Amino acid sequence: MTKLPTECFLKIFNNFRNDYKNLFSFLLVNRHWCRIIVPILWNEPTIYIRDRRLIKIYLLSLNAEERALITSLKIIVRKYPKPLFEYTSYTRNVGYKLTDGIKDWIYYEKYGANKSKNSILIREVIKDEDELVDTIECSLVAMFLRTSKKLRNLTFSGKINEMIFERLYR
Repeated sequence: MTKLPTECFLKIFNNFRNDYKNLFSFLLVNRHWCRIIVPILWNEPTIYIRDRRLIKIYLLSLNAEERALITSLKIIVRKYPKPLFEYTSYTRNVGYKLTDGIKDWIYYEKYGANKSKNSILIREVIKDEDELVDTIECSLVAMFLRTSKKLRNLTFSGKINEMIFERLYR
């Protein structure tokens, strides 16, 4: 039995790049397919930004410095086992929809039905929700600048703070 080269699989799976559900099903077939598909799925993840799990994964990828920004606003990000992949390293494009995804995530964490002990907690209702969104966005942008080796396009609508300029300078 002859195996197809990885390049062939890559061409095939790239044809499904906008079909999130099928790609996710394909990556469960075996490890080889998974290693090929994960970079495709995470290439431009803000396409799926309405999926609150995406923001949660991003928040779990923050380092101590980036996490300190949001911890000061009473958001607790619990420690989980390290993911199998460094998902953010595959990211090439992060669009302005990141802000919408953060707002959806905040709303769900505050008012949603998912109040399990494993959820990320927002301890109190924040009076200035725009400040919360901007702070989370700044932390995530700093994380993308640190981890996304293939980052080509970064578009966001929130405030830019000194930390982001500092990271860009480095």
